[in-house]
Amino acid sequence: MSTKEYELEFERLAIDLSWKSSQIEGNTYSLLETERLLNEKQTAAGKSKDEAVMLLNHKATLDFLLEHRDFVQLLNIRKIEDLHLMLTRDLGVPTHIRNRKVGITGTKYTPLDNSHQIEEAMFELCKLINAKENIFEKAFLALVLVSYIQPFVDGNKRTARILSNAILINYNFCPISFRTVDSIDYKKALLVFYELNNVSAFKKIFIEQFEFAVDTYF
Repeated sequence: MSTKEYELEFERLAIDLSWKSSQIEGNTYSLLETERLLNEKQTAAGKSKDEAVMLLNHKATLDFLLEHRDFVQLLNIRKIEDLHLMLTRDLGVPTHIRNRKVGITGTKYTPLDNSHQIEEAMFELCKLINAKENIFEKAFLALVLVSYIQPFVDGNKRTARILSNAILINYNFCPISFRTVDSIDYKKALLVFYELNNVSAFKKIFIEQFEFAVDTYF
């Protein structure tokens, strides 16, 4: 596949990911409305400004990663914070490692609430991912562990999905749009991980969605 062909397919995937990743977080834009917003800057009637901003931020972050493919080749906390900032820009979300408790609906699991412990956990996360040789293992660990640590007040799962894809993009693998995963199934799989430290359900989603992306886009 030529560079131009890759970029064309990436554009289609980026729209799907921006839509689905936002939908998982409660965004009510349809896929068609998302296409109009991202391609024509046409907002949907009856939708909030924040919903449009969330979608536009996703697309802008993906465009950045396509242009700077090696951005996460050597991962560190600052780079994860930068991705989080891109995703939550103009949404009123604090942009640095949190220093207060956060709760997760539907689970008794309580993430770390001390900023020093969170930074230590994130440092170990980066160290672990950098040490792995298998690209899919790197991407999967980023997806589940950022979601588990919850380093930010908001935008954690969005950041996890983008970071996971950033790793795939860096190594010239197909990114994942998550387009066909049911939002409830996605959340349930995370809850199983939070409660039982069992990644089986989430690993199944990761594999199936990567296969879908390869078959559909590339």
